[in-house]
Amino acid sequence: MSSVSEPNEQDDGLEAAIDQAIAACGGDTRAAVRALIFASNFLESEITDLKKALSHAYVRGRFRTYSG
Repeated sequence: MSSVSEPNEQDDGLEAAIDQAIAACGGDTRAAVRALIFASNFLESEITDLKKALSHAYVRGRFRTYSG
């Protein structure tokens, strides 16, 4: 058995996404990384805000727990 993994469709999708990100930044890989970090930070901020809103709504009884 070989320890080298064979490429699969997920790898191909990832490579395509990488190529798209770089192309969207005019071929500048540094700009692509900057844009992806910016997007990641934005999404993390959104998740934090949503968690706060959900927690607040849960405390007010707007969400019920699943009892099975």
